Amino acid sequence: MKLPDWLNPALKGAAAGAIAAAIVGFTWGGWVTGSTARQMATDRSRTDVVDALTTSVCMEMSKRDPMSAQKIVELKAASSWSRADLVMKSGWATMPGTTEPNRDVASACGAKLST
Repeated sequence: MKLPDWLNPALKGAAAGAIAAAIVGFTWGGWVTGSTARQMATDRSRTDVVDALTTSVCMEMSKRDPMSAQKIVELKAASSWSRADLVMKSGWATMPGTTEPNRDVASACGAKLST
């Protein structure tokens, strides 16, 4: 069976177009692979959970602490990398039902309280 003469250039054009579309899509179009999308979703959900816990738990615990004013003055005077330790020592980053403080929540809470 003989193929039409126009089929060969059409197939080459379609292949070149597909390659060009993939290059443009992944480079400038915002396309990502499945594993990159999963990693982005994991990172985003972790950030959202830390934000929610910082606002709903850590900030509320700091407001209820009778020594809050003194601890916040210490927090503002401390360096940015030691604020998380101060928040963890005060117990504001220990989530209800757990015994260990959460460092990510403590860092976010320290940053919010120091401003």
